[in-house]
Parts: sequence; C-alpha cells; structure tokens
Amino acid sequence: MVYPEIDKVAFHVWKFPVHWYGIMYLAGFIIAFKLLQQRAKHAQHKDDWNTEKIADLVFYGALGVIIGGRLGYVLFYNFDRLMVDWLSVFRIWEGGMSFHGGLLGVVVALWLFARRYKFGLFTITDFAAPVTPLGLGLGRLGNFINGELWGKPTDLPWGMMLKCKNLSVTDHLRKYCDINGITKPLHPSQLYEFFLEGIVLFVVVWFFAKKPRPTMAVSGVFLVFYGLFRFLVEFIRLPDGGKYFAFGWLTKGQLLSVPMVLIGGLLLWLAYRRQAVSV
Repeated sequence: MVYPEIDKVAFHVWKFPVHWYGIMYLAGFIIAFKLLQQRAKHAQHKDDWNTEKIADLVFYGALGVIIGGRLGYVLFYNFDRLMVDWLSVFRIWEGGMSFHGGLLGVVVALWLFARRYKFGLFTITDFAAPVTPLGLGLGRLGNFINGELWGKPTDLPWGMMLKCKNLSVTDHLRKYCDINGITKPLHPSQLYEFFLEGIVLFVVVWFFAKKPRPTMAVSGVFLVFYGLFRFLVEFIRLPDGGKYFAFGWLTKGQLLSVPMVLIGGLLLWLAYRRQAVSV
C-alpha cells in the first residue's frame, strides 16, 4: 500500500494551524479525565477525589508529558539539531516526543501534585497508570499521520510505501527508494505501537487495577508491560536517524526500556512482599 498523503494540519482557527498531532494529545487528556472520574468512584479513598483534584491531576500530567516528552526527544534523539537550532525544542507541532522523557516528566509532575495534596507518590501513579495507555496510543496515531517512526522493510501485505518526493534529502529512508520514486514496503510500526502500547496495554492495566492491589503493583505492571512491548517493537522499527546505539541491533528505545522493565519488576516484588509481611 502507498502511504496516503495526510495533511498534518486538521484545520485553521483564523490563521492559526491546528495539527492532528496536537489533537491526538488533547483527546488523550480528555479521555484520561473521563476515565479518572470513573476510577475515582471505585478508588479505595474515593472521598479524597473530586472533579477539581482530577482536573488538576490531568493538568499536572499534561505539563509533565509535554515538557518532559519534548526535552527527552531533543536530548535523547535529536541533540545534534538542538545544537544548531535551539528553538526546535519548542516546535512540538512538528512531532518528536519521547515517551521515556515524558515518563520522567510525569513522575516529577505527579510528585509535585502528591506533595500539594498530601498523597503518597505511588498512590497517585497507581491511580493514573490505567488511563495512560490510551493517550500513548493516540500519540502513535499522531506519529502515523505525521509520517514518522517507520519500521523496517517488509513483505507483509500491509507494508506501507512512501513517496520519495516527500522525503528530505537527508532522510535516512531515501536509501529504500527505487526507480519508481517510492520506497520499499515498510512496517507501519506506529500502528503496531498503537495496538500494543495503546489498546493491549490499556486492557491489561485497566483490568489488573479493577481489583484491590497493594500500593505500587499497578505502576509496576504498567512499567513492565510497556517496557516489554516497546522493546519488542523496536526490533522491526528503524532506529532514529537510521543508526543503532550498539551491537548493530540495539536501539536507544530498547536501551531506555530495559530500566522500565527492571524498575517495574522491583515495584511488583516490593508491593507483594510488603503485602505478605503485613498479612
């Protein structure tokens, strides 16, 4: 299939362009707010939650995602450009957000929220983790619309061919162009991540959190499964800039996902060990 030429701008408000990428993030925050309202009705300390606190939680989280995600991207994946064009850090509408940077930003933001409202940090992360995957999935749809983060060449029938005229001279995908002016079929790895990190991860964490769990357990499940899904998809996703981090196969995404799995496993061990000791 030939990748459709999707306009990155959904519409204009007066002369201001509204990008699909930004709409995906906004939709993610709205969905998170609605789902958190549902979770608050069944939370162990539901009397501690009201609409104002949930709105503040989403606001803190949104700031953490945007600031941390953008800083993580330019520092982890696009540092060379930052050195010659420091204003690029503010061009979020162009795409380029790092999940791992966003995760660090959210942790800091939720820590600030927890201090303000006298919550434990892991009480907040356990509360918020089940609603996070759908926002991640929408972000991957934004990547697909932007035509970025493609996978390796494939013979599968759903492989996507890109028109070479739409690629920049320096784009590492140009090496896959043929005489017809299109690339070899590529894995739509953004859609794989939408399915695994968005839909599947949501189902796993949401239903795990349906039953009472010891503190840190829900956060641990989220970290373990996201890290595993991301690590696996990276095997068919082209590395950023077309270069591997090490060994001719290890990507930065995989390198950053390993600590997530380890930390998530540690949180699960601590959660259930503490529960066993208290019983």
